[in-house]
Amino acid sequence: MTIGEAARESGVSAKMIRYYEETGLIPPAGRTGSGYRTYGPKEVQILRFVRRARDLGFPMEKVADLLALWRDRDRASADVKQLAEAQIGALEGRIREMQAMKATLETLVHACAGDDRPDCPILNDLGGRGSATHCGARTN
Repeated sequence: MTIGEAARESGVSAKMIRYYEETGLIPPAGRTGSGYRTYGPKEVQILRFVRRARDLGFPMEKVADLLALWRDRDRASADVKQLAEAQIGALEGRIREMQAMKATLETLVHACAGDDRPDCPILNDLGGRGSATHCGARTN
């Protein structure tokens, strides 16, 4: 099948398939006599594996590790579990960071009057001037 067909079957864009090949994450595709990439069911299965791992937030280097473990039939499931547990920890850290960002934005939005005046603690904060004043509040 062509790269477009493999993309449709796997849910991975053709651009990402080419990128994964260039970086060595997946093996190079077969080629037709005219140079077009060709893919079979095995390659589509690998692409689906990569897409699912990426959907779960695994970084590229960990996806490579998972692929190596997937291919290794003598692997220890403990190695796979360790990677998954580490990913859970990384996701928990990202969740905490996002919750902190949300809390900061909520504070800034609460401080903003959202009226016709130009002063705004949201923009002041983004500009590094702090957000001690409410939107529209006059400062001396």
